[in-house]
Parts: sequence; structure tokens; C-alpha cells
Amino acid sequence: MFKSEGGCIIKHMKKRLMTGFTPTGKLHLGHYVGNLENLLKLKSEYDAFLILADVHALGTPSFSNLRYAEIQGYTIDVTRDLLSVGLSEDEVTYYVESEIPEIYELAALFSMYVSHNRALRNPTIKDEIKVKELGDQFSLGFVNYPMYQAADILCVKGEMVPVGKDQEAHLEQAREISKTFNMIGKNNNFPEIKTLIGRVGKLIGTDGNPKMSKSLGNTIFLSASPEEVEKKVMNMYTDPKRIHSTDPGTVEGNPLFIYLDAFSAEVHKNQIEQYKELYKEGKVGDVELKKYLISVLNEFLEPIRERRKQYDDAKVLDILKKGTEKAREEAKNTLREVKETLKLIY
Repeated sequence: MFKSEGGCIIKHMKKRLMTGFTPTGKLHLGHYVGNLENLLKLKSEYDAFLILADVHALGTPSFSNLRYAEIQGYTIDVTRDLLSVGLSEDEVTYYVESEIPEIYELAALFSMYVSHNRALRNPTIKDEIKVKELGDQFSLGFVNYPMYQAADILCVKGEMVPVGKDQEAHLEQAREISKTFNMIGKNNNFPEIKTLIGRVGKLIGTDGNPKMSKSLGNTIFLSASPEEVEKKVMNMYTDPKRIHSTDPGTVEGNPLFIYLDAFSAEVHKNQIEQYKELYKEGKVGDVELKKYLISVLNEFLEPIRERRKQYDDAKVLDILKKGTEKAREEAKNTLREVKETLKLIY
């Protein structure tokens, strides 16, 4: 909302879209099909805000006390990735979490209405503790991640939130928080949060792991050079049961075909369908398919590489500064509304 010259409250002309990224490394192909593709489709329909959740990165278990200095560089890298895919600063408001202290005050207030057991019951939190074998060696900030994410979203009153499949449980918790505060104040200060999952919820890793992840080293970055793409694809996992190129192969669940389906332009569709039939019949080898996938991925990535050249560090930092100033004004207004609801304005 904003005020007109007459002091009347006017609603946003467009609905508010919000999403974000934790800058623990450069963005990869999984981020594109899981989230960015939806952002590119929706950016003109919504008033779009995108957060660089740098403080969240401190709670990421792989970021020890010795690695915190990397976060600022990754914040710049991730922003450059986002700009390079076509989310220009004219269409998206970029903001940095650590530069908006109101977010932490909101998160603290939200945490008063979420039980400790509810926080630990979050499936994504539970899965990460198990998969990364954290035991009880994780920070309170790690457990509180969903509260901070709720504050990231609600500080700008995001209603449409495109995310990857693994973030769905966090969004459910954010919805609960939003509803709780609307009930407390008997108003509708916060919108109903709608989740939009990407076309490919989780992109399989190049090593066959069910999820592409920076920490597993099974990624192809959006900033990858042609040489890096070639190296990753030539080492890609395929069908483990297929010993010879003349053996019938399995298409379903095969990373080669998952990537071809996900990243090929329409002009390649007929060729890919032919390759699938040949693969099942043992009439095409993995090497030929990998070379074809390399050409498809480089065709997809080349426009991103070209746009990347427009954004040096100074330009990226200027974009972040301007967007953060805008988002902070929104956050200040939101925090005041919440404190008024809780009778914390004196």
C-alpha cells in the first residue's frame, strides 16, 4: 500500500510476488527449473521483490566460522546470476536481508507464536538434519529458519511465492504465521501466501543423486563456461545397468533425458523423442547423447553468459542498494502494523 496526496490508503496496483535465495554459492540449473523459470513468466504480472538472504547463510551447516567471509561475494554472484537470466532491475526489486533490521524484529515477534516442537517438526529441517548427519550440532538460527523466511516474505507482504519443492514446508509454516497474526488483530494485514512450485521440483544431480546441490558438487552452474559444461556432462551418471552402447537402455529417471527434456528448445523435441526410442533399443551410445546434451545446454546458457557481461560488481551493488532502500520502507510499515496489532506502540 501507499498514501496518496490526500492521505487515503491505496492498494498496490499489482499483486505482490516475493521469493529469495540464500547466497551459499552460485545458482545452478536446478534453481532455474525449480524457481527462476516461474519468476521470468510472472515478473510482468506482479510487483516482484527478491531477497538475498545473507544472514540465513550463516545458519547453513556447511558455513563454518571460517567461511562467513564468503557470503558477501556469493551475494553479489547470486544477484548477477539472477540479473543474467533476465530478471532485470527494472522489473524486480532486489534487497539484502542483513540491511533490513526490521526483518529480525518481525522474526522475533513471529517466533513467540511458534512452538519449539512445531519448528522441529518441519519436514525440510528434519530431512536436512538427517541427510547432513548433523545430530544435535546445528544452531538455533538453523531451526528458526522458517520464522526468518516468514519475516522475509511478510515484511513486503508477498502473496505469490515461487519456490523449489524443498521449500514447500517452510511456506506452510509462513502461512500459519500469517493466519495467526491476522486472527490476533482480527484484520487482514497479511495476504494469503500462495506457493508456486517449479516445473521440475527437484532436478536430479549429475551424479544421479535425487537432488542437485552445491554441497554435493553435482551441479551445473548458470555461469558455467562451455568447457565446464562439457566436463560435467561427459562425467554424468546415466543408466548403470547399461554396460555396452548396444544394450537396451532405460530412459525414465536417466539424467541425460531429464536434462534434455528440461532445457531443450522446442526445435529439439522431435530429435529427443527419436533418441529415446533409439536408446531403449540399444541403437545409440551414451557418448553421442552426452555430446548432444552439451550442445543443448550451451545453447540454453549462451544468452545468460552474454547478459552477465553487463553486470560488474559495482553495478550489482548499486542495484542491491537501491532495491534494499525500497524494501526497507515496506518493512518499516509492516513492522509498525504488527506492533500496533500487538499493542507494542507506546
